[in-house]
Amino acid sequence: MKKTGRFSVILVFALVVPLFAISAHAEVPVLMMATTTSTDNTGLLDYLAPILLEDEGIELQWVSVGTGAALQHGRDGNVDVVLTHDPEAEKSFVDEEFGVEPREIMYNDFVVIGPDADPAGIRGMAVNEAFAKIASESAPFASRADQSGTHMAELRIWRAGGVDEPDRETWYIQTGQGMLQTITLAGEREGYSLADRGTYITYEVNHGGNPPLVIVVEGDESLRNQYSVIPVNPAKHGSVNFELAKRFSDWLASPKVQQDIANFTMEGKQLFFPNAD
Repeated sequence: MKKTGRFSVILVFALVVPLFAISAHAEVPVLMMATTTSTDNTGLLDYLAPILLEDEGIELQWVSVGTGAALQHGRDGNVDVVLTHDPEAEKSFVDEEFGVEPREIMYNDFVVIGPDADPAGIRGMAVNEAFAKIASESAPFASRADQSGTHMAELRIWRAGGVDEPDRETWYIQTGQGMLQTITLAGEREGYSLADRGTYITYEVNHGGNPPLVIVVEGDESLRNQYSVIPVNPAKHGSVNFELAKRFSDWLASPKVQQDIANFTMEGKQLFFPNAD
């Protein structure tokens, strides 16, 4: 019996070792991405990640931060690819040769949100005029103040409205936090904020369709919110997996996945609109 038992152990060991080797060899490649909070908060990445694994055999892992921080992750070589929404910052990222082969993937838009009572009286205004009125009324305004794509868009609107960049004004609330947290703080102060529509829809759903803040200004061409994917340049950081990043970029731009993005909805509302060339 002892011999049989010993033989059984050896046989099992002999079978397990090759299986372990096969399993290790078949390990799923991991793509590291830095992206904006909006793609995470809305659930878009949780929706796309299993589709990517099924279609391409790639596991997607990501850190969600403001666009400025996401691009810095790319500059530092911490990630293989970035998915961001600040065209000016992205141009600098590519011009400095930290990113290559940028590609537009999808868009939504920014909206100005505030209390339904609209104490500053900006409902329906052009966005530049609305921001100027908020400043003149000293109405509470919550800003992400984090160099994110949303924050940079907000700063461009203040300038276009003829307002010096707010800083120490008592009505200007600099949260240094993500979009959902910033919206929540704006609601607590009965103030205004600039948000991407996708995250606002998530906020609206979280409040059962009756949120403290509503959309008061929307539709300006300047409020378009474009998202792009950019692989990190392997010439800058040899450790990045450019092949996986390129496959991911091609996959996002494919007709099939563009349709998947279009199909991503919340409470019947489309959050992102595909526009890959």
